[in-house]
Amino acid sequence: MDIYWLWMQDHILSMVAVVITIVLIYHYLIEKDTGVKLSKRYRSSIFEAQSKIFLNATQYLISGNKDLAIREFLNAVDINRETIETYFALGGLFRSNGEIEKAISIHRSLIARENISESTRLRALRELAIDFDKGGFVDKAIETYKDVLKINRDQYEVILALCRIYEDIEDWDEAYNYRIMLSKVGHVNQAETISHILVEKAKKYFLKGDFAKCDEDLEDALRFAPSVSAKILRLKLIIIKGDMDGARFNLLELLKEHPLYASFIFLALGEIGKTWNDLDKTNYLQRLEVLRGFFLGLEDKELLESPSMVLSQVRMLKEGGKFENAHEILKAWIYEHKNPSEVLKIEYIKLLIQLKKTDEVVSQVMGFLENIHKSLSRHYCKSCGYESDDIFWRCPQCHEWETISFRWKM
Repeated sequence: MDIYWLWMQDHILSMVAVVITIVLIYHYLIEKDTGVKLSKRYRSSIFEAQSKIFLNATQYLISGNKDLAIREFLNAVDINRETIETYFALGGLFRSNGEIEKAISIHRSLIARENISESTRLRALRELAIDFDKGGFVDKAIETYKDVLKINRDQYEVILALCRIYEDIEDWDEAYNYRIMLSKVGHVNQAETISHILVEKAKKYFLKGDFAKCDEDLEDALRFAPSVSAKILRLKLIIIKGDMDGARFNLLELLKEHPLYASFIFLALGEIGKTWNDLDKTNYLQRLEVLRGFFLGLEDKELLESPSMVLSQVRMLKEGGKFENAHEILKAWIYEHKNPSEVLKIEYIKLLIQLKKTDEVVSQVMGFLENIHKSLSRHYCKSCGYESDDIFWRCPQCHEWETISFRWKM
């Protein structure tokens, strides 16, 4: 649904133009047949004036000139203040043009009217909530979205907006509640997302050193879905408990299921709480070092076919100052795989430079330059294409969960 919402935002001008045309025809037929106490000649003059205004506004919208379109709509309001759709169109234009205060004013005036239907009042209230949301008035947006739900709870887009807001401000309790609500009114399975939300909640307890509460929320997360983030947090708790056999088993299972996440896993495992006591910190870091040694000693040929696995091992060895070991592993891997990625080639050249193997550096660089493609390791969102070098479980652009993927791109 987020994708459709983004599409609607991108095509707002075309949509408004279509709506205006429909509204124009509708109001003409209504005023023609409902016996409005106006002379036929006067009604025709209003219709002709509005037709000209709406035609001009539509042309301005299609050409992308929002300011002139707004001016035409204001003229339409002056001619006939009972045309509700004109106000909605005008409010939407003000909002898309960044004039949030004017949009808020219009939608508030509609809500305050006495002679409108409850469905129209509900629509105006929803538009007002969107105004607050777009304007960055988070508290007012939340309050107004909730007012909409008090009238009608089956508002998928409203609930989705509240989910997004609470996830943005990291209020995981409320985010969880509204994701549950969303799963009841929508047709999209929310289990994976709910699992991530519960993991984020559990992580807060983990970093505070409240491992019992962390464990409780993590168990709930795993019941919804065994997400990658949940499995990584479970591994961290196992390390805290000192169960190193269990830690080795879980790490191996995680790597087999998600070899691309190899470097992510150890980055996440390295996150510890600033308020932990010294004993917990010391024990955890010592056990983590044992697990890193286990990872470096893996001899699973199928697992080590993954470029991400060997790259993670090489970088881990470099961090420990073991450049010769890193060189041996990477040299053997490149020899066995005739077309390694540019990232691995670059990593190999960097190792040669650090080991001062000058002749081999020159040879490798020359070969690399002849065959180089414009590529570099990057992460991207499978849903919207957002790119980042950082790890993200929730895409900052489209707000989808666990859509991160990997490609070689420069």
